[in-house]
Amino acid sequence: MKVLIFGATGMIGQGVLRESLIDPQIEQVTVVGRNPTGQRHPKLREVVHANMDDLGPIMPQLAGHDACFFCVGVSSAGMSEAEYTRVTHDLTLKVARPLAALCPNMTFIYVSGSGADSSERGRVMWARVKGKTENALRELPFRASFVVRPGFIQPMHGIRSRTRLYNALYAVLSPLYPLWKVLFPGLVTSTEQLARAMIAVARDGTAKYVLETRDINAIGQRELAARAGGRRAEHV
Repeated sequence: MKVLIFGATGMIGQGVLRESLIDPQIEQVTVVGRNPTGQRHPKLREVVHANMDDLGPIMPQLAGHDACFFCVGVSSAGMSEAEYTRVTHDLTLKVARPLAALCPNMTFIYVSGSGADSSERGRVMWARVKGKTENALRELPFRASFVVRPGFIQPMHGIRSRTRLYNALYAVLSPLYPLWKVLFPGLVTSTEQLARAMIAVARDGTAKYVLETRDINAIGQRELAARAGGRRAEHV
C-alpha cells in the first residue's frame, strides 16, 4: 500500500507517519507539507509545497497512491467562522477534490474531532464547520472515505505538539491518562491507537463512515494486539 500524509508535522500526523513507516504492509509513504519533517527513512518521500490551495504543480507526484491521511487542523480559538471555514473546510476540499479525480481508487481518511456537527446547524462554530467538511468529503468519488473523531489524544513515542501551550497541558494531564482510559474510554485515545486505526481502515475499510473515539480505540487496540502477537510468534 502506498499512502499520502498531509499534516505530518502536527501531533496526529507525526503519529500516523511513525506507524506508517514501521508498518510492513505500507511500501511507500509520501508526505506533503509546507515544511519538511526532518526525518529520513527508505520508504519516505517528501513533497514540500508552499501553496496548498493549488496542488497543480505537484499532482504528478501524488498519483498512484492507495490512501490519503488528511491530518491538517487548526484551533478555532480567536478565529471568525469565515476564517476557520477557509482553513478547515475550503482547504480540505482543495486537496480532496483533485485527489479524487487523480486517484479514484484511493481511500481518503479525514481527521475531524469529537463533537463535530454533521447537521451543520448547531450553535458551536467549529463543530458546524467540521461537520460541513465531513459531509462534503462523503460526496466525492473516492473508492471510500472515512472520518475519525478523536477526543483527548495522548501523545506517545516522543511525539510533541507544535503548540507550546498544548505541550504544557499534556505534561500536566499525561499522568492521568491511564485513569482516564478506564473511566472515560469513549473520550480518550493515543497517537498510536489513532494511527493504527486509521491505517487499518485504509487497508480493510469499515462499516461506519464516522469513527468516534470508542471505534478508534477498538480498532487500534485490535491492531496493536495483532502486532504484539506476531512479534511473539517470531520468537517461538
